[in-house]
Amino acid sequence: GIALTLPISSAAICAALSLTGLAGGAALAGCCTQMVGFAVMSFRENGVGGLLSQGLGTSMLQMGNIVKKPVIWLPTILASAIIGPVATCIFQLQQNGPAIASGMGTSGLVGPIGVYTGWISDLATGAAAPGVFEWLGLALVCFVLPALITGAFSFALRKVGIIKEGDLKLEV
Repeated sequence: GIALTLPISSAAICAALSLTGLAGGAALAGCCTQMVGFAVMSFRENGVGGLLSQGLGTSMLQMGNIVKKPVIWLPTILASAIIGPVATCIFQLQQNGPAIASGMGTSGLVGPIGVYTGWISDLATGAAAPGVFEWLGLALVCFVLPALITGAFSFALRKVGIIKEGDLKLEV
């Protein structure tokens, strides 16, 4: 997730390491958390446009703000540290699509689609079709938990004055 937000290619790193399976699922969880987390926690400063550009585009848009005030990265990093184990230990989320999808997060929905294509290709080997638990895990890990957990950490840091109004404002 941190690599996703830095001006380097997390997708290329995942591809180079052939990061699939549970490791790919953990990478996907971290990447989704960065993107959805920054989108949600900066909503008050950036509105719907910021929500969509970060949530479906890239959290890298926040890099200038992170350089100015690194503490704004804390909510998404802490949330990633929680959601990664939830993805792998509870939901057994595996990213068995192309390894590059492990590092894409929610950008263009490539990460979640990679999980889905992995499910489809696993069907050819006799694996069971994904059920409600798998779909619920995908939705929770990629979208719901990143929004809720990052939002909670962000709220707490705003409440004590560590993150202030305008710290997450995107430059136009």
